Amino acid sequence: MTDVRRGPPTPIRPDDASRRRTLGRLGGLAVAGLASGLAAAQPREAVRFATNWKAQAAHGGFYQALADGTYARAGLDVSIVQGGPQVNNRPLLPAGRIDFLMTGNLLHSFDNVKNGVPTVVVAAMFQKDPQALIAHPGQGYEAFEALKSAPVALIAKDGQFTWWQWLKAVHGFRDEALKPYNYNLGPFLANKRAIQQGYSVAEPIYVENQGRFKPVVHLLADHGFSTYSTLIEATRETVARRPGVVQRFVDASILGWSAYLNGDRRQANALMLKDNPEMTEAEIEASVALMRSQGIVDSGEARERGIGSLSPARIEDFYRQMVRAGLYKSGEVDLAKVASFDFVGKRVGLPAAAGAQPPR
Repeated sequence: MTDVRRGPPTPIRPDDASRRRTLGRLGGLAVAGLASGLAAAQPREAVRFATNWKAQAAHGGFYQALADGTYARAGLDVSIVQGGPQVNNRPLLPAGRIDFLMTGNLLHSFDNVKNGVPTVVVAAMFQKDPQALIAHPGQGYEAFEALKSAPVALIAKDGQFTWWQWLKAVHGFRDEALKPYNYNLGPFLANKRAIQQGYSVAEPIYVENQGRFKPVVHLLADHGFSTYSTLIEATRETVARRPGVVQRFVDASILGWSAYLNGDRRQANALMLKDNPEMTEAEIEASVALMRSQGIVDSGEARERGIGSLSPARIEDFYRQMVRAGLYKSGEVDLAKVASFDFVGKRVGLPAAAGAQPPR
């Protein structure tokens, strides 16, 4: 996930009253079911959940479930352990020091299976990976296909070794354009012909704040990069021995995301600003607006089966693409070990009118 940098605040468009009231419509029945059906779970069970970066809007649903008591009503006492540039939370999960881990995309999960790390994906909060390429307007980059002709592509090392290889194999991008991206917008802002990597719910805000223009944004997910994002991982032991805890954490997180995107998120924002004072309320709200407009959380399978949904077919499709890009060999990763599909796809968090089911 990308770095979090400060820029001049983006004005917040006030939420209208009707949107604030949608919380009741979105999750009322499910929340009630969670509260009543799990009353026997008291006293609450301690759960440590680690993220992969500093608190920001892309973590908002988890903070919402903490702030509005959804985790507590699920019988869980959740602590959120944030990541950051000097923090690597990934080893904490197999070491048993945390119960759940938020990871960026399926590449991490493939690597775990390949290397024999006993973790498994139990939910995917983002149906679209927010990884994007951004460009200056008016430079001929409004079409995604034109990006491969850019003379300069500012891409960080981890991107060069992962999704850039996919862009080369599938879309014909060229290494000759590569320049290092060090999470400083200066080189991009100074060169109108350059393109740059970005997190679609973050970098466009910073570009607008610092460069005073709206960049062209192309989500890789809209052009075939089919990984899920903001995955919840658990250990295989936790899934086997504590399936009830896994189900309650997943359900409560799903309800948190429904409430965060569509209800009153002020308490969740306050918690995130406390954990990460480098953020501003304006940046958070601008990021939420981008998540909503881009369908990051509630597009695709999530519209029919509920937030967090996973499918084996999509995991297989993404793996085939990564084999084509040269990141893995065919058959190198046992895809049956990547994810458990037992905890999602139950229509939790959908509006009651869409037939949402209360958590079990």
